[in-house]
Amino acid sequence: QVQLQESGPGLVKPSQTLSLTCTVSGGSITTNYYYWSWIRQPPGKGLEWMGAIAYSGSTYYSPSLKSRTSISRDTSKNQFTLQLSSVTPEDTAVYYCARREGRYLAIDYWGQGTQVTVSS
Repeated sequence: QVQLQESGPGLVKPSQTLSLTCTVSGGSITTNYYYWSWIRQPPGKGLEWMGAIAYSGSTYYSPSLKSRTSISRDTSKNQFTLQLSSVTPEDTAVYYCARREGRYLAIDYWGQGTQVTVSS
């Protein structure tokens, strides 16, 4: 069974960089043909896909966030990370990591989510 767990600070100050790590167990982040994604949900709003890193290491980003989003991975630790720079209070959200399968792009596994608040 694949499990994903988000970790990182729950409070970030405006203008700083938000950094989260997703630790994956029960499956390798290099296995064909999966994509490892970051998704967030601001309070009272819907889910927003932020970006993903593929099994190959290729990265993909939402156009609205591309300029300040970076996703990377550490295959030796079976982890992938999210960095979101220049944060504002509008970046306050529950952040999820998730796996997407490669044929229909459906999400088959989610992390439990972690609350990140941007505030001074």
